[in-house]
Amino acid sequence: MSAVPAVSPAAAPAAAMPATGPALAMRRMGRALAGRARGLGAALIWTIAWTIPWALALPTAPARAQDASPSAGSPATLSGTLREAAARGSLRLGYRESSLPFSFLDARRQPVGYSIDLCLAVVAAAREALGRDLAVEWRPVTPASRIPALLGGLIDLECGSTTSNAERERQVAFSPIIFVAGTRLMVPRGSPVRRFADLAGRNVVVTAGTTNAEALRSLAERQRIPINLVAAPDHAQSFARLVAGEVDAFATDDVLLQGLLATSPEGDRFRVAGPLLSYEPYGLMFRRGDPTMADLVTRTFARLAASGELGDIYDRWFTRRLPGGELLNLPMGPQLTELFRMLGAPD
Repeated sequence: MSAVPAVSPAAAPAAAMPATGPALAMRRMGRALAGRARGLGAALIWTIAWTIPWALALPTAPARAQDASPSAGSPATLSGTLREAAARGSLRLGYRESSLPFSFLDARRQPVGYSIDLCLAVVAAAREALGRDLAVEWRPVTPASRIPALLGGLIDLECGSTTSNAERERQVAFSPIIFVAGTRLMVPRGSPVRRFADLAGRNVVVTAGTTNAEALRSLAERQRIPINLVAAPDHAQSFARLVAGEVDAFATDDVLLQGLLATSPEGDRFRVAGPLLSYEPYGLMFRRGDPTMADLVTRTFARLAASGELGDIYDRWFTRRLPGGELLNLPMGPQLTELFRMLGAPD
């Protein structure tokens, strides 16, 4: 998760974003959000407002114009992932075991979650486009293995909590943004750590393969704060190290920390501390250079947003009780609300 440089409105180049259509809406959203900067920080708010349009990478008009062209399943257009899936009779979905509520295993050890439901919507759209049934092959991935698994063909679509950023987009492609998170710290309730500077000389665990480690390294270098980063294979093991007292803090995305607190028997012993340390827009991940798959994903999300189903799927996992009875109570924020509105807006 590379830290996104803050861009002030005065410093932003005028030509960077055309002041029409979605870009204008995003600028207006940025001004509205700036008024709410007390809890998040004005610099980060402006970062969000200026970077979201590029992170979206949503070719809305071209995608919808293609609705009148041959279907994705016709010989003239079938290629890449969909061609392989049609030949194999299945789509391979990568899931996470402990990224609640995005992608995790339920009591029956079945993958469930917000990202899982969105991936299954893409599978349903692929079945319709191909005019045939497709089985789902579930493949577990970790933060460290997810990109190699995708590039190596072990999975076709990654359904987790993966940050969409410029560095990763040089290797893979992403769906439109599905969530906006940020790095924060989890510490014991009695800990003196209240902000990043309080980590000086302390041990902090991060999950290997996530962008949180780079965010902390960058902050530590800029602020000249000595911290010792320790890596664990997945979020569950990172949390276990904190519970065992092996480290002083666990750094990952705020929503994942809230999920761990809500579901763990040890949750009452810990708290989330400090402000956001980075900006993390999530997306579903698939292979680059696959225009047929990209078009299918884009049109699926546009349809879900226009029908309101995208918001319903969000509520199912963030404002209602989870399969285990836990309640996160995380209503959709203003950034995501506006993104979904734009996603479903008619041309």
